[in-house]
Amino acid sequence: MRQSLQLKMGQQLTMTPQLQQAIRLLQLSSLDLQQEIQEALDSNPLLDVESDISDGGADGKAHNASSRDRDDSQQETSDVLKKDQLPDDLPVDSSWDDTYTSSTPASMTSGNGKSFDGEMDVYQGETSETLQDHLLWQMQLSHFSDEDTAIAEAIIESINDNGYLTSSIDELVDAVGLDEVGQEEICMVLKRIQHFDPVGVGARDVAECLTIQLQQLVEESPLRTQTIELVQQHMELLGNRDYRTIMRKMRLSEAELKACMQLIQQLHPHPGEQVAQKPVEYVIPDVSVVKKQGRWVVELNPDSVPKLKVNEEYAALSKAAKSEADCNYIKSHTQEARWFIKSLESRNDTLLKVANCIVQRQQGFFEYGEEAMKPMVLNDVAEAVEMHESTISRVTTQKYLHSPRGVFELKYFFSSHVNTEAGGECSSTAIRALIKKLVAAENRAKPLSDSKIAELIAEQGIKVARRTIAKYRESLNIASSSQRKSLL
Repeated sequence: MRQSLQLKMGQQLTMTPQLQQAIRLLQLSSLDLQQEIQEALDSNPLLDVESDISDGGADGKAHNASSRDRDDSQQETSDVLKKDQLPDDLPVDSSWDDTYTSSTPASMTSGNGKSFDGEMDVYQGETSETLQDHLLWQMQLSHFSDEDTAIAEAIIESINDNGYLTSSIDELVDAVGLDEVGQEEICMVLKRIQHFDPVGVGARDVAECLTIQLQQLVEESPLRTQTIELVQQHMELLGNRDYRTIMRKMRLSEAELKACMQLIQQLHPHPGEQVAQKPVEYVIPDVSVVKKQGRWVVELNPDSVPKLKVNEEYAALSKAAKSEADCNYIKSHTQEARWFIKSLESRNDTLLKVANCIVQRQQGFFEYGEEAMKPMVLNDVAEAVEMHESTISRVTTQKYLHSPRGVFELKYFFSSHVNTEAGGECSSTAIRALIKKLVAAENRAKPLSDSKIAELIAEQGIKVARRTIAKYRESLNIASSSQRKSLL
């Protein structure tokens, strides 16, 4: 075999600490983000909150004088901030975002101390969901055949709270109970579920869980191959901290082994914990939608998070620093403050972009209600805004929209489709709304059966199986017709 050296040009994503921060902020709810901002303000003296100060009276004069001082200091600070210029956009849309999560406990008050008036409601309700709920939601928005859906449901039921599969493949074959379903079909569906959010869920052991997450990285990622080999073949040695044996067997240097371990530390050995069930809590809308001049307009909620700035007066002190250590401290914290602000701006831009797409596609809902909801899956929005489906899932989870019809989590607007007789599609959410409407108007002495509800909906051109009606009815916590009659 002839060996040779070749040069190859290409692009790859470098996971810098700044990009990690931007991706993590993107996933946080408003309440979690407020706490994150407060912690950043407490730890970085160069980060400050912009305050609204009027220009009148003595306060206005003091503010003007302070502004002139800041203008002078900004010129002096420009040299400090020339290095490490921030990019126009942060590439928060990448498969890397599957390895980060929000685990910060939510605060029950606003980080900026502001109260909320009637123009922007604060919604109180259940925001908790189990891991199984989260996986079933993604399954319903994915393209599965009826057979694969039955397999997926059996797999999801066998996943514990930590995210691991507790049943063997043979046990899953028996659980599905279909003659045409064997081990091969089970494994194919399991592989798809293992790439749901959170990535690695459904793994059978830690090695498989970490391998799945590592395989999400671009192939050119440094030491990706070596790290996969490490978790697949040497987990016992790693657990025993037998680093010398690992380096000898894998022919790694100490620096390379440390880099592999740092990469592993960014992964989640218990992916299910990322979707922890939370108690009832307050939520603050991230965006609002209002109708202006006949158009639905999406706006960010200015009260959801405080507006930040770099304290230019402190930043300018680097010129007068008495020691190199003081100068470096000011410079590094100034740059950290600018990156944090840029990450917040990136989060807002991405959130607004996705919310605009959702509102544009669901205008019928805002005009007429649930019955006008259109079917929409993650891929529809992902293609429209040119982002990954996993990014859309994270952006729409624990992010809330305030509208004239109430406050809704963004993921509420996604639903699977049901074919109509005219060849079109109807949203499953719209069908649920029809079921609620029919049950609310039924004769209490003679409640509608699932078959009768299916017939009435079919008269509107929507053909739905009786078992599907039963499934939707149960999801709405509506009792069966016999139970509703007995409750009279």
